Amino acid sequence: MSVELDPTASQPIPKPRVPLKIEEMLIAAAMAAMALITFGNVVVRYLTNVSFAFTEEYSVVLMVVVTMVGSSLAVAAGRHIRIGVAIDAMTPALRRRFEMIAMVAVIICFGILLVHGGRLAWDEYRFEVLSPGLGNPQWIYTGIMPLLSIAVIARAVGRFIRLARGEDA
Repeated sequence: MSVELDPTASQPIPKPRVPLKIEEMLIAAAMAAMALITFGNVVVRYLTNVSFAFTEEYSVVLMVVVTMVGSSLAVAAGRHIRIGVAIDAMTPALRRRFEMIAMVAVIICFGILLVHGGRLAWDEYRFEVLSPGLGNPQWIYTGIMPLLSIAVIARAVGRFIRLARGEDA
């Protein structure tokens, strides 16, 4: 297993089998789409005093995408939230054990999000709930959350396996 060095990081960035560039490109695309949608809305509103109806719905969905994909990237790269003072004071073996516990917690949390988000998307599909602004099927927007939860869970499982093998610091 090779690692990549980040000059701003205190630890090397692990290189998992599935490249981290996938998440980075998805985040960049979603952020660019949000910026373009918002910029277009501002220009049109300034020139015509009329706002695009779709901008808020799509921007919210894109923010959810950025959050979930960013979570996946943070888990895979070992950059999730932690108390640095406590972790840095531990021995490498103890640090690895606590990191494994954190990965189990991530799997449980995003598993709950997967199950309940999936149920919500299914209910919205079953009851034909429409989005308030555009009247699109709401389950299309809601279904993104459980799908991206699977990506976060997969990254956490991969990191847990690497930690169990002693491949990640």
